[in-house]
Amino acid sequence: MSCDRVGNLLLTKFSTQGANDLAIHVPASIVFWLLKHLPVNRDPKLAPPPQGPAITQHDWDNPYTPRAQYVNCKELPGAIRMHFVLDSKQDLTVVLDRANVELMRQIMTMYTKDLIDLDAQ
Repeated sequence: MSCDRVGNLLLTKFSTQGANDLAIHVPASIVFWLLKHLPVNRDPKLAPPPQGPAITQHDWDNPYTPRAQYVNCKELPGAIRMHFVLDSKQDLTVVLDRANVELMRQIMTMYTKDLIDLDAQ
């Protein structure tokens, strides 16, 4: 993940099995919603996932990177299914195991100081 300079988007890149990496822009409002709803890891023995894909300037400059409009999540045994509705491409569904969910939660938490929560009261 990488944050834009304005503080309203995270560029999120997913590594997939058997396909190319996928990048989407995730608005800050979705990031803050996910942080309120993603479960926190309670297993001290949870092994970290493999290193994720690198984000480059080319990823930011790519005009074909879609933007998430909203996300639906469903908790599965040992995983979470996230269905992103995108603005310009076919919707994206990813299934993240517990280690990837925790990594995503930690990275998003790290970026909260750089993001603007427009829905904060």
